[in-house]
Amino acid sequence: GFHLSGTVTEPAMQSEPETVCNVAISFDRCKITSVTCSCGNKDIFYCAHVVALSLYRIRKPDQVIDLFFVAFARTRHKQSWRFLQSVDDNFLMQVVEELTRRGAPDPTAGASIDDENCWHLNEEQVQEQVKLFLSQGGYHGSGKQLNLLFAKVREMLKMRDSNGARMLTLITEQFMADPRLSLWRQQGTAMTDKYRQLWDELGALWMCIVLNPHCKLEQKASWLKQLKKWNSVDVCPWEDGNHGNELPNLTNALPQGANANPDSSNRPHRTVFTRAIEACDLHWQDSHLQHIISSDLYTNYCYHDNTENSLFDSHGWPLWHEHVPTACARVDALRSHGYPREALRLAIAIVNTLRKQQQKQLEIFRAQKKELLHKGITSITNLEGWVGHPLDPIGTLFSSLMEACRVDGESFHGFADFMENMGQCKSLEYQHLPAHKFLEEGESYLTLAVEVALIGLGQQRIMPDGLYAQEKVCRNEEQLISKIQEIELDDTLVKIFRKQAVFLLEAGPYSGLGEVIHRESVPMHTFAKYLFTSLLPHDAELAYKSALRAMRLLVLESTAPSGDMSRPHHIASVVPNRYPRWFTLSHIESQQCELASTMLTAAKGDVQRLETVLESIQKNIHSSSHIFKLAQDAFKIATLMDSLPDITLLKVSLELGLQVMRMTLSTLNWRRREMVRWLVTCATEVGVYALESIMQSWFTLFTPTEATSIVATTVMSNSTIVRLHLDCHQQEKLAGSARTLALQCAMKDPQNCALSALTLCEKDHIAFETAYQIILDAATTGMSYSQLFTIARYMEHRGYPMRAYKLATLAMTHLNLSYNQDTHPAINDVLWACALSHSLGKNELAAIIPLVVKSVKCATVLSDILRRCTLTTPGMVGLHGRRNSGKLMSLDKAPLRHLLDATIGAYINTTHSRLTHISPRHYSEFIEFLSKARETFLMAHDGHIQFTQFVDNLKQIYKGKKKLMMLVRERFG
Repeated sequence: GFHLSGTVTEPAMQSEPETVCNVAISFDRCKITSVTCSCGNKDIFYCAHVVALSLYRIRKPDQVIDLFFVAFARTRHKQSWRFLQSVDDNFLMQVVEELTRRGAPDPTAGASIDDENCWHLNEEQVQEQVKLFLSQGGYHGSGKQLNLLFAKVREMLKMRDSNGARMLTLITEQFMADPRLSLWRQQGTAMTDKYRQLWDELGALWMCIVLNPHCKLEQKASWLKQLKKWNSVDVCPWEDGNHGNELPNLTNALPQGANANPDSSNRPHRTVFTRAIEACDLHWQDSHLQHIISSDLYTNYCYHDNTENSLFDSHGWPLWHEHVPTACARVDALRSHGYPREALRLAIAIVNTLRKQQQKQLEIFRAQKKELLHKGITSITNLEGWVGHPLDPIGTLFSSLMEACRVDGESFHGFADFMENMGQCKSLEYQHLPAHKFLEEGESYLTLAVEVALIGLGQQRIMPDGLYAQEKVCRNEEQLISKIQEIELDDTLVKIFRKQAVFLLEAGPYSGLGEVIHRESVPMHTFAKYLFTSLLPHDAELAYKSALRAMRLLVLESTAPSGDMSRPHHIASVVPNRYPRWFTLSHIESQQCELASTMLTAAKGDVQRLETVLESIQKNIHSSSHIFKLAQDAFKIATLMDSLPDITLLKVSLELGLQVMRMTLSTLNWRRREMVRWLVTCATEVGVYALESIMQSWFTLFTPTEATSIVATTVMSNSTIVRLHLDCHQQEKLAGSARTLALQCAMKDPQNCALSALTLCEKDHIAFETAYQIILDAATTGMSYSQLFTIARYMEHRGYPMRAYKLATLAMTHLNLSYNQDTHPAINDVLWACALSHSLGKNELAAIIPLVVKSVKCATVLSDILRRCTLTTPGMVGLHGRRNSGKLMSLDKAPLRHLLDATIGAYINTTHSRLTHISPRHYSEFIEFLSKARETFLMAHDGHIQFTQFVDNLKQIYKGKKKLMMLVRERFG
């Protein structure tokens, strides 16, 4: 070891003067063990001045006093002396003695050979930085900074720097000390998604560290102790978010079948550190494993053991049977610790093992196929999926194999050289490199990477518990697909796609696209969409077969028998309550919709394909909003501006629209009116026969209100007639259908459809009379006064005053206005009805006044009617053509005498009602009310006497209300 010190001058800048920094660096056994610099840098990385002095030492060693040979001798012991004797060490020792004699410290004084030595790491600064980033809560790019720290740890591991574990320990301690953990646990809220992903990376890094193939036992024991300590803290995040995990122990093989998963209610929750703790029990001493990772020539061509756990396949190539995520964690550990060749060898063995397992599963299903297809259900499933798994096994294999086929413009020199020169590679591309020892003819690392990605994406696996775990499945699936999409498909890769698609279709419950799968399997919509678009140009039949198989969503199909679409809307209403654990169901259904839309677009112009896709949509999609979206998509594609409408696709669009109408007919949907309007537009594009069809079967598609107010009205509009280019005969036929629909709706729902029916039937006398008669029949029982008044006003507007009068009298029989309802919305209708009767004649007014007296108890309304009737004479022509005299009607004779008595009685009753609960602040208002009452009383010939008696009675009855009675005396005597 040695100590290096110097000064580093930083030249002057425009705004800053020249600065000189004093730097001191200590070296021990090829490592920088401590640094100090007067610049006061507070970063976890070395400052520029330390780097400058170190580079100066490397580039100009002859200008630095360098006495490191003694330290070198101390570290290498006896075997180094022979080399050192070739150097004139006598001179070296003389310099040391001279310096020591003068009192100077020994410049070579490093640590003892047995002492720990590691690169310098500013622990305090690491802790401060992580604490700062965490406190920012994901803002100001703190998440990105933390990911850069994790990347730095991986870089340190790759360089086999012992500080990697130290740095991760410091980071983890700060994560565990984050106060938000206890806050979230207390509130029962989930941590943010980005923060959750940081914890996942933390757990994955600890897996890499404990799986270091060359770590010492005491190191692993120390890590295990620390991990168990963190694991025992109650705020330690769980592996799958806020839900317990039912997955088996990391070191156990995954059991098959529904009964293989024991009850986990009493099991402790798995945390983000559980897998790393379990991985401490793993070792690298297995001889078969050692041979796999250490040699490209490890084969056994004479090996004929074809059992499930055979060590070699039929080619004699090595296999590695281990819990797949665990085996892939080994690959990740080898890569992370700077052993890319070894990682690649193990990855190839794992992929070959997966391919052999695929063939085995295919054979098993073929043997059981008849029985399984007969039953139609299966309990066979994988309890953990590889895509979305905490250890990301498929992603690890894919990355390892892709690294192997990244090449620059020059030749490929092997992994070690390639990894060392990564910094110089400007533009990288993926290529099919020469075949590895354990690959089939024509295969490459690239084909193997793509194949293992397809195997993982197509794996049949059960939907995991918990929102976070389910979202992670979706996210990782999309990430993996986006990585494959970066690769340009050539003939070799298309063969891989074909091979895997065929297997997925034929492997039954062992494949996500098998004929019979577990009903709670993770759906394949996203993957199938990618598979479909990739295969379509090369093998359309296989592409459609895969996509159509993937359209199913079995978890929603238990509420109705397969293929029964008579009541499809029941499915959508029941599902959310029955399956609350499918938190990502809305995302899954949107992906199902995307897959269907992709197929519809591709099938444009192909009648048979379109019919097949339509059947699949009708059978498998249970969300009305998604089917509506598909209908709209199909309509847009069919009516593109640059081409003639595709009538087949338009019909598919219409069929989907009709299904939406049936599904939403008896359920609430805020987009229902939009859906109905769109369907009429679509039917118009298809043709007049489509409009005729939906009007004839309206009762299965629309409510009576929708059928009259939207459907029939739109059909009879001028814009529809122009759009369809109809002649007079066709127009009349279409209008006849609309009027028939209107009358049927009026019969079924007269309250809401009567007015629309009358409007639609205006131009046809017979239909109009029929609609009017339907209203009269329904008026006594099924219609409210407001509806009848509205229709009556319409009749007057259309020039039918006697019909309006008839409807108004019917409306009056349903009305009841109490004494205090002087602002009731029906008052204007009552006044209009009386005015109409008055205009028609004395007989009509005489007929309606008894109805008014019976229905209206509000004194102010009655007095208003009375006053209006006395101002003008009744209509000049009454019923039966008899002329009236033209004189004003007398208040002393019927019918106005009856109305006057009723009005006076109403004022008396209202006065007593008001006085029962009157308060002083309403006294002045009451006096005004009595003044209006007096005006009405005085309309009678003896009204003055009646009013005086009425006031005297009030004074006697309510003499306790002295202040009020005083006001009454002041005004009325």
